[in-house]
Amino acid sequence: MTTGTVRAEAGDDVAGRRREQRGWYVYDWACSVYSTSVLTVFLGPYLTSVAGAAADARGFVHPLGVPVRAGSFFAYCVSASVILAIAVMPAAGAAADRTGRKKPLLAAAAYTGAGATAGMFFLDGHRYLLGGALLIVANASVAVSMVLYNSYLPQIAPPEERDAVSSRGWALGYAAGSLMLVANLVLFSAHDAFGLSEGAAVRVCLSSAGLWWGVFTLVPLRRLRDRRTDPAARPAPGWRQLAATFRAMRGTPHTLAFLLAYLVYNDGIQTVISQASVYGSQELGLSQSTLITAVLMVQVLAVAGALGMGRLARAYGAKRTILGSLVAWTFTLGAGFFLPARAPVWFFVLAAGIGLILGGSQALSRSLFSHLAPPGKEAEYFSAYEMSDRGMSWLGPLLFGIAYQVTGSYRDAIVSLVVFFVIGFALLARVPVERAIRDAGNPVPDRI
Repeated sequence: MTTGTVRAEAGDDVAGRRREQRGWYVYDWACSVYSTSVLTVFLGPYLTSVAGAAADARGFVHPLGVPVRAGSFFAYCVSASVILAIAVMPAAGAAADRTGRKKPLLAAAAYTGAGATAGMFFLDGHRYLLGGALLIVANASVAVSMVLYNSYLPQIAPPEERDAVSSRGWALGYAAGSLMLVANLVLFSAHDAFGLSEGAAVRVCLSSAGLWWGVFTLVPLRRLRDRRTDPAARPAPGWRQLAATFRAMRGTPHTLAFLLAYLVYNDGIQTVISQASVYGSQELGLSQSTLITAVLMVQVLAVAGALGMGRLARAYGAKRTILGSLVAWTFTLGAGFFLPARAPVWFFVLAAGIGLILGGSQALSRSLFSHLAPPGKEAEYFSAYEMSDRGMSWLGPLLFGIAYQVTGSYRDAIVSLVVFFVIGFALLARVPVERAIRDAGNPVPDRI
């Protein structure tokens, strides 16, 4: 533990810690509407339709002169955004640890993403390139902001509180997504009464997520506080530090093994989140209102799922609970392949299954990793965590897009994602987490 970390923790009284935790939760509330309203519900089908309107007679658009099937454009943009995030995250994480000033960096990432999302109001006609550019910037920005946001968790919650604190953050995020989707559903369903076309209603829904993100980010920026760092322990800049981090992790191979497992199974989760609405609209022929309702169901059940899996983790340990969620993901996704077209009821059943496991699997992965980050190197290690989060998350959407480009069937694309959960389960099952926590220099909770 560095000297700077000792000083910070010594001054953390219980009331101050609770105040920071409440402020920390609000960033989940702020940015989660981007993931739900923009990435999961509206942007995929809408950007696909804009690209389709700009396509040639064979159904291809030509960004930078490259022929791309219009139905694959959204998936490719998601992949490109992840690659951009991978390039920026190491510098952000290292700068946060080097200076101890996380809040200005969090503000920069958050407001860049919020601004790009608000700019989606201007996505109409044949402006698919504008939509792709805004998606790439917004999606990369939210990833960078999460590096900085997650790195606060070990500083604001002692080991025995982290599963609960992390789960509450996820639950509040899903609650925000639910509230926004209710408003979106009202606006979209009654767009004529508001004097809006269907396309204009979608653009209002997209841009309002950016405004929400920007306004509520003010709360964590006021509540969270920066910690001083030990100058002798400050890391090198950017990619050099990330390379040094991974080299250092060779001395703690079990931490590296957890990151590899997370890298694999999280890619499946992220691809399901980003491509579900495209699958529902294009392959199953479901209406936008049906998709909004289904995702709203996911948000509501994810609140209960995140809190419920947090309780399961207290009883059975985070690792066992995550493993159980991966089994559930495998069966849920397999069922999705066989969903009949134009059958909303079965799509709602699938959405319910996803909602119950989505929040908990992500929240517990975050809290489990917080035990594996050495004290004083939280942002550095969470940069590596986000690299594992995003490091292969470009592969799922890319594979999804290629499968559709080659076969013209989204069912062929969706079934390939099962492999991520199967391999991820096998890798995680082999990780001795108690030993990994001890190797990181942290106390081992009674149940992990």
